[in-house]
Amino acid sequence: MRFTRAELETFRGATLPDLVGPELRLLFVGVNPGLRTVAVQAHFGRRGNRFYPALFQAGIVNRLIDASSGFVRDDRAHLLARGIGITSLVAGATARAEDLTNAELIAGARSLSRRVTSLNPRVVAILGITAYRIAFESPKATVGRQPQSLNGAQLWVVPNPSGLNAHATTASLAVAYREAAIAAGIDIYQP
Repeated sequence: MRFTRAELETFRGATLPDLVGPELRLLFVGVNPGLRTVAVQAHFGRRGNRFYPALFQAGIVNRLIDASSGFVRDDRAHLLARGIGITSLVAGATARAEDLTNAELIAGARSLSRRVTSLNPRVVAILGITAYRIAFESPKATVGRQPQSLNGAQLWVVPNPSGLNAHATTASLAVAYREAAIAAGIDIYQP
């Protein structure tokens, strides 16, 4: 699917439903959806995003998922069957996460906390240390498992898969995501 810049701009502020199922174990939390992601109605729907390649390399999924034109039904079903969920701290789409205010991120953390109570995942993995530090008002937090839980779920901070996060590779993302998946009780596929 191709969109012009003007077409993508029409999705600013639009939302994307959470990807969650009844057997949720691991909830990945992006900062907020991008314009293209909302346009195709699939989390991490921008071609070149490293989220799905990292999940595959980590052994969390058994195939490479391409959500750039929306989810294929079997891929969506595979994620849900594996106990994987995806949501965002802030619901409204922007061109870049940097377009968000600190107040929006803090409000997003409060909203996420309420959703975690009803969704009841084993592990919540926030994708991005900078957003986490602001949203959870924890300026000294580091990547990895956090000392506190989030309404009964283990709380992890893992690297953001955006290409703008240049110091993270797909391999390093996979290592971090695999740790969170193992903590959530997800059986890992061996290469």
